Amino acid sequence: MKAARKSMIAVVDDDVRVLESIEDLLESAGHSVRLFSSPQSLLERDVLRKIDCLIADIGMPVVDGFELRRRARSVRPDLPVIFITARHEAADQRRAAAESHHGFFRKPFDASALLAAVALAVWPHSKGNSDDK
Repeated sequence: MKAARKSMIAVVDDDVRVLESIEDLLESAGHSVRLFSSPQSLLERDVLRKIDCLIADIGMPVVDGFELRRRARSVRPDLPVIFITARHEAADQRRAAAESHHGFFRKPFDASALLAAVALAVWPHSKGNSDDK
């Protein structure tokens, strides 16, 4: 039986402090983490096929979290996406609810709730494959 592999989580936020705190949180829960300070930096690299979940800030310049989700899903339609935001606009939550996502969190968010959402989003990917030898 193959051991469970670490889930790879990509986090995109233009606030380095948020990136670092989410990295610490996710790594403490056993995930591998890739950090990106802009959607463009994620899209320029060939990582979409390698990640198990995307955590994206909604309020970023040039390409916002919703547009990043759309672009990521054009490559990986099944990619779980979790939105985070510092904005408190009801329109953002309605838009997120209208689109497929695996979580919507306003900053500051509850760390255990984010970890639970990530665990649910990556659960099918984190199990080892017993057919592998």
